[in-house]
Amino acid sequence: MARSDGEAAERLRLFVAAEVPHGHRDEVAARIEELKQRFSGARWTTPDNQHVTLKFLGSTPRELVPEIHDACRSVARDHEPATLALSDVGSFPSARRSRVLWLGLDDPKGLLAGLASDLDRALAPLGFATEERGFTPHLTLCRFKVPVKLPDGPPPLDVADLAPFEVSELVLFRSYLSPKGARYEALERFGLGSDGT
Repeated sequence: MARSDGEAAERLRLFVAAEVPHGHRDEVAARIEELKQRFSGARWTTPDNQHVTLKFLGSTPRELVPEIHDACRSVARDHEPATLALSDVGSFPSARRSRVLWLGLDDPKGLLAGLASDLDRALAPLGFATEERGFTPHLTLCRFKVPVKLPDGPPPLDVADLAPFEVSELVLFRSYLSPKGARYEALERFGLGSDGT
């Protein structure tokens, strides 16, 4: 059946990410209560919306989705699952002018950086710009409307006791924006490893 002009022109707001287990995200949420009081003017990310963005695609024509699936599947197939752990709090762009507080990930095998780099290359032929900034795997904790100065650096958050976890898939997400905030829907999952399933 032929698509209508409206369907053909539909655009989806997309990104590719890796996920941290729900239990870890819930535990982090419980441990940042003190930070929420310290930075009461910040907009905090809910645990359900936390993920490690590997490639932001933005507004994307729906007809490109099958080719994006192929690119993601190919990249996933070339990487084996790896064990990661949550690490320290950081800030973007700097502690002197912080707009974002984030929680980093300890990734000794460089899985996430490798995935991000390969997604950049695989999706460039589809018209997606390559990322010029260095890749820092992280979970966004909060955003500040007005930049905050952190003279002593990002605040500490003790997560050393949280168990390491395995990352074994890429996820293609669609985001829906509204005045209440963003909502994310997983459109497709791509298993890491030789068979890509």
